[in-house]
Amino acid sequence: MIWKHKPSLEILNASGKNTLVEHLGIELKELGEDFLVGTMPVDHRTKQPMGLLHGGASVVLAETLGSIASTLIIEDLSRQAPVGIEINANHLRSAQQGVVTGRCTALKIGRKLHVWNIEIKDDNDKLICTSRLTTMVIDRS
Repeated sequence: MIWKHKPSLEILNASGKNTLVEHLGIELKELGEDFLVGTMPVDHRTKQPMGLLHGGASVVLAETLGSIASTLIIEDLSRQAPVGIEINANHLRSAQQGVVTGRCTALKIGRKLHVWNIEIKDDNDKLICTSRLTTMVIDRS
């Protein structure tokens, strides 16, 4: 297992209360030995004017999953915290309804940098977005 902390999904989901995560309806669904899964509805909050899932919403889902994953790897959260320093996303297919599911796995876990791969799929298990997030572990002042 790669996690230094493994809180319940209930605790993890509660941490998103009153944030963009809650506003977009993102929910964490599974914390495995080396992966994190979350979902987001395709609805009025996450669509662009053409009625398709907004690419920015996919990026929010990806960064949410990767940032939480980085938090779970840091041993002493009172001394250190992760911050996103780079994210990219390739939007491969559109979604117009339903729920999208993101699965986050580590590509590299270092002392100061974490690189995450996030694949987002639609209800039919079709890949709609692939994203890579790099987080840097900083010391808290």
